[in-house]
Amino acid sequence: MIKEIYDRRSIRKYKDLPVPKELTEKIIRAGMLAPSSKNRQPWSFIAVSGKARNDMISALRIGLEREKNDPFLPESSFYIDGAEHTFKIMEQAPVTIFIINRMGADLNKPLTAEERIYEICNAQSIGAAIENMTLEATSLGLGSLWICDIFFAYNELKEWLGCDGEPFAALTLGYADEKPPQRPRLNINEILRWVE
Repeated sequence: MIKEIYDRRSIRKYKDLPVPKELTEKIIRAGMLAPSSKNRQPWSFIAVSGKARNDMISALRIGLEREKNDPFLPESSFYIDGAEHTFKIMEQAPVTIFIINRMGADLNKPLTAEERIYEICNAQSIGAAIENMTLEATSLGLGSLWICDIFFAYNELKEWLGCDGEPFAALTLGYADEKPPQRPRLNINEILRWVE
């Protein structure tokens, strides 16, 4: 098995060291090599570093405060504390890459059955791209964290990023300032059923 699959960890503490743009672009290129449904390549990427991180955090915090009073995701309100913690991680990470579903349906509108299937296919494709990116980051000696709870600031983030498409996830990058152990995994006998 590929060494990086075993070595990859979700990093939540980063050293205060810049990540060279060349390494960030190498990681994004790895994502671009992922398989995608019908080769649609539904992704685009926005890398945030330097002083722009302050504006990013501001947009995220505005969204989080709005979510507390006027929830976009009312049934997920018990996850807000986790989102607050995640935003603190994003604040300290030298680089955050936003992965955009450039073919994504607007979350504010209901989907037809066909649009729902496209969203599932796009989600699988983008997930493959993000996994490639985490493995490439590991191979380059960088830590990363795949972040999904940007949706608590969905509208604010979409406006701040000014992107065509839907913000799908974020990936923080930096030099790890921690060495977390591997988290427990389910036993294959618990989750695999053979049909022969």
